[in-house]
Amino acid sequence: MSSDERREQVLQAAVTEFADRGLEGTSTDAIARRAGISQPYLFRLYPTKKALFVAVVERTFARCAETFESAAQGHAGLEAKHAMGTAYAELLGDRTFLQVQMQAYAACSDPEVRVATRAGFSRLWDEAAVLTGLPEAAIHEFFAMGMLLNVAAAMGVGLDCPDDFGRRLLGDMAAHDASAQMLTEAAAPHRHGRAVGLR
Repeated sequence: MSSDERREQVLQAAVTEFADRGLEGTSTDAIARRAGISQPYLFRLYPTKKALFVAVVERTFARCAETFESAAQGHAGLEAKHAMGTAYAELLGDRTFLQVQMQAYAACSDPEVRVATRAGFSRLWDEAAVLTGLPEAAIHEFFAMGMLLNVAAAMGVGLDCPDDFGRRLLGDMAAHDASAQMLTEAAAPHRHGRAVGLR
């Protein structure tokens, strides 16, 4: 296995571990064991735990940006916005993706993590503006809905949350917004015990 392939293997293992325990709670020993390598070799690939966490954060935001780009192809304006919102809600069906994103925000007290997270979010903002061509107010609305969906998904809407709570949280948006509708369906694979694959 090449060093690049091994780095990717470690990154995949780190995604899972950091999603569950965050920057401070995750041990490099656990990541190394999951990746099937020694801890000293892990540090040859990534010099510090924080460097590996930053790489995971960058991967997570890049995955989201690629999802936006793919969903918006052939669309513009509100159609592109709706397509991106629906695709994002599907991403939230992967609890690991959601948890890594939330762990990134939670770790922003660290300056290096803060810079990486801010850069990733800024890229998403710019992508949404360019791909849709919509005015700034519409981009604000898009990301406000996205953050609400993050919180809703984290609390189990569409997974094991009482329906009345989900309706109260999302209100009429679930009837009119495609991404809110998708949220209640995206977690279905987890209800049946099937994990969503990582990229």
